[in-house]
Amino acid sequence: MTSPAQRPPTRYSLAWTLLGLAALVVSVFLMWPEHAAGPQPLDVGNPTAPATEPLVSLAPSATPSETPTPTLTATPTVRSASPAPSSAPRDATTPISSSAAPRFDGTRAYQFVLEQLAFGPRPVGSAAGWKTGDYIIQRLEEFGWEVTTQEFTYKGVKGRNIIGKGGSGSVLILGAHYDTRPVADQDPDPAKRNEPILGANDGASGVAVLLELARVLDRSALKREVWLTFFDAEDRGRLDGWPFSVGAMEMARQLARQPEAMVLVDMIGDADQQIYFEHNSHPQLAAEIWEVAKSLGYAAYFIPQYKYTIIDDHLPFAQRGIPAVDIIDFDYPYWHTVQDTADKVSAASLERVGHTLQVWLEGLPAK
Repeated sequence: MTSPAQRPPTRYSLAWTLLGLAALVVSVFLMWPEHAAGPQPLDVGNPTAPATEPLVSLAPSATPSETPTPTLTATPTVRSASPAPSSAPRDATTPISSSAAPRFDGTRAYQFVLEQLAFGPRPVGSAAGWKTGDYIIQRLEEFGWEVTTQEFTYKGVKGRNIIGKGGSGSVLILGAHYDTRPVADQDPDPAKRNEPILGANDGASGVAVLLELARVLDRSALKREVWLTFFDAEDRGRLDGWPFSVGAMEMARQLARQPEAMVLVDMIGDADQQIYFEHNSHPQLAAEIWEVAKSLGYAAYFIPQYKYTIIDDHLPFAQRGIPAVDIIDFDYPYWHTVQDTADKVSAASLERVGHTLQVWLEGLPAK
């Protein structure tokens, strides 16, 4: 036991101890982050409503009347995607490296029109037509698409369909014809009606849209297996006993897989562009594409009214129960005339159609 002189002053020592503990608690409380900085907001994002399911899987509401099917012999050839040959022109159409997905460019598409016209008139079976096909193959391979060719013969004339494949999922065909009318049988000048035509709009414009789509589409992100299809022998119909769309009939006849849909692009480069619904086209699929055009500000050019019934490369597919749409501006005064030249084609018109198709394709849900 200690003596009183050695015992500490208990009351004052305890008071100082309690005061120190209180100060420590207050200090810790004030320095705690939740109180020093205030409550932090909780980021819950910006949820959106689920997208409406596209209509491309619906069957057509009506089946057009059957058109004659030619007797053909065909030889398919598959080509793997590979670098373009060293002779490939390197110009504004060459793809550029970018971290962002590129958008359809009408100026580049117009360059594709000019490159086709450099071959001259391109009727089926001609040397210029075959060189145009080689050019299309070269471009598709340059842009990384797997290329398949489908050769056929009709009335002794050799033709060739070209298909660039990319993406995965159910098959969706985008088509255009690359041959031109052998003669200008609709020219207002009778003296010119046996002359061949350049086909800047009727032929080259649709091909240009597909080639630019080949450049800008991200194949790894596509939720469909897209077939960019270039038909031969479309435009010799009613000449020398030929029907229209011989190449398209051949491809439709040989299909090993049933496509989900087929969209044709034809004569869409007119500067005075007005694209109406077409009677042989699938109404709901057409409405879906026209709605995308409207959302992009193109409602004045994609007009949701019916105007024409057209025999075109979509018809052989529609006849087989495949939803098919013809995107065509048939109000074109230079159709099948020698005046169907490059100055009649507008880069802005090409861009409206191509941009619409790009957004539509990229917006399709997985299937």
